[in-house]
Amino acid sequence: MDILILAVVIAVVVLGALGGLIVGSRRKKQLPPPPPAAPDITAPPAEPHVGDEAETPRDEPRRTIEEVDLPGGGAPTAVEEPPVVEELPPTEIEVPEPTAGRLIRLRARLSRSQNALGKGLLTLLSREHLDEDTWEEIEDILLTADVGVQPTQELVEGLRERVKVLGTRTPEELRGLLREELLKLVGTDMDRTVRTEPEASKPGIVMVVGVNGTGKTTTTGKLARVLVADGRSVVLGAADTFRAAAADQLQTWGERVGAYTVRGPEGGDPASVAFDAVKEGKEMGSDVVLIDTAGRLHTKTGLMDELGKVKRVVEKHAPLDEVLLVLDATTGQNGLVQARVFAEVVDITGIVLTKLDGTAKGGIVVAVQRELGVPVKLVGLGEGADDLAPFEPEAFVDALIGD
Repeated sequence: MDILILAVVIAVVVLGALGGLIVGSRRKKQLPPPPPAAPDITAPPAEPHVGDEAETPRDEPRRTIEEVDLPGGGAPTAVEEPPVVEELPPTEIEVPEPTAGRLIRLRARLSRSQNALGKGLLTLLSREHLDEDTWEEIEDILLTADVGVQPTQELVEGLRERVKVLGTRTPEELRGLLREELLKLVGTDMDRTVRTEPEASKPGIVMVVGVNGTGKTTTTGKLARVLVADGRSVVLGAADTFRAAAADQLQTWGERVGAYTVRGPEGGDPASVAFDAVKEGKEMGSDVVLIDTAGRLHTKTGLMDELGKVKRVVEKHAPLDEVLLVLDATTGQNGLVQARVFAEVVDITGIVLTKLDGTAKGGIVVAVQRELGVPVKLVGLGEGADDLAPFEPEAFVDALIGD
């Protein structure tokens, strides 16, 4: 009996142990994974790998970590490096072409558009019989070329008399005859020098005027090149404060040849800019001050009065040496109306004819000189920087009648 009871107890103990093992293994399988360990905020940052470094934009400052010794120890401090600034190369100073003989070098451009006048006259004069109809045709050619009524009558009368006396008319004789008569009209005895000679501490002062669209600012820049080519130092006055790009345009022209530009705020007082330009020119000891004024319609009385004010303000420093009127040669007789109004306001001393290489008619040279009683001093024969040339009557007439 005692043996049976002992066997039962041992069996119960064994079964209980086996049950506990089974339950424990099941619980162990159902437990969730342990949570991740919290980061140690006191641990130093990991060293970055070379390939992990992000590219720093070129225009932003790079930040570097430098150890700074502080009393009692200190944390690393971020120090900004200055951004890298790319230096622009300096503006290259150009050397303009010499002005001596420039019109002769540009003669081909002039003759391409003007030969119709000379060839037409030579063809008519070469006829065996010069009757009234022929002389009327000659007059029509001259009037169409914008020579003007009075100069045309003078030329026809001179040709008639010379042809009658000459009798026989070979091509060489006719060419020489026409050349002489045209030179009389154009004028070989007029002073066509652009007066820019400095006097003592006073620079030569030139003011450039004209209507909108005649190429006035461009002409001022090209004139600066002409003067630099002749060995003069130049200060430019950007007194065209109404057109947004005018001052920038003029300054660009000046920088190309090393001329200093005085400018004011957009919409500012043009007389003030002109005054400052002359003052600056005197202080710098420059040879010439060129003042570019705003283009204005000759029919606008207020604008024309303001142009007179610019002239008066400038003359508080010293008298103007030149007032050059820029005319578009393609406008013909309308250009004469403009010239007349400008001459009444600012006393024009010389004419600059632009676009004479295009569809312009060469007779405008004669007409505008007769209208104002002042000479054509400069002519524009293209879009190039050195296509502004001093006017030479002989070269001009030779281009008209061709070779």
